[in-house]
Formats: sequence, structure tokens, C-alpha cells
Amino acid sequence: MERAMFLPPSDFGVARLATQSSVVIFSKTSCCMSYSIKTLFNELKVNAVVHELDQDPRGKEMERVLLRHGCKPSVPAVFIGGALIGGANEVMSLHLSGSLVPLLIRAGAL
Repeated sequence: MERAMFLPPSDFGVARLATQSSVVIFSKTSCCMSYSIKTLFNELKVNAVVHELDQDPRGKEMERVLLRHGCKPSVPAVFIGGALIGGANEVMSLHLSGSLVPLLIRAGAL
């Protein structure tokens, strides 16, 4: 299920970054769920753009923006075609139901 993306202008670049590629993942290098989602997309041969919030000087602010917009926990936060899909639970649910690949195809990621 896609969630509409609506982020305010003071979102510390999250909206701009989320639309720079067909698949964008906000992650943390120390997060095991982020690792799992990045691995899933890698195995699907999707060239996702990954932003590691713990390595970005504005990472804490971007994390707060993601939390305010429904990403709980804040990472991983996955955007497909510029739309916020959600975190690990939502992505895995889409994958297990067979809906993830068609969504990736529509977004031009596959």
C-alpha cells in the first residue's frame, strides 16, 4: 500500500532526496532491518539510492522528519517512485504478497 508523500519545505532535503531515484532508502549503517531491506533490493537487482542517516550531518533532523510522517521506526524508510512506502514491515508485506515487483516495474526500477 502506497502512502502519499507530503513533506514540508523545511524537511532538511528529505523530499528532494526521496525523488532523486526510482527507489530511495533512508537507512542507518548499524540497523539490521535496514541491512535486510538493502539486501532484498540488491537481490532483486534494484539499484536503490541509499542515504545513511548516521553518516549525514543533517541525519538527525531528517530522521525526525521521517518520524513525523509515519516512519516508526524511522529507518529503514523506503520511497518508490517518490512515494513513501514505509519501513521493513511494509516492504516485506508487499514482497510476500507479490506486490513489490510490479510496484518496482511501474516505478521504472526494474
